[in-house]
Amino acid sequence: MPKPNYAFEKRQRELAKKKKQDEKDARKREAREAAAAQEAIPASTPQEPRTPIEPPVPGPRVHRRQPS
Repeated sequence: MPKPNYAFEKRQRELAKKKKQDEKDARKREAREAAAAQEAIPASTPQEPRTPIEPPVPGPRVHRRQPS
């Protein structure tokens, strides 16, 4: 009976893992590129002019009593 070649089996498992990870990375990359393309389209359309933001009006000052 032939001796099992564990090194070959391990290498095949490693190659399968690497292929699966590469496919996952490619899907993520495509999703990021699609999202970036979706964000770029509205940015090129004319937008309404923004009104200037007014600074907040300061409220009343509150003073705390000093302990005597």
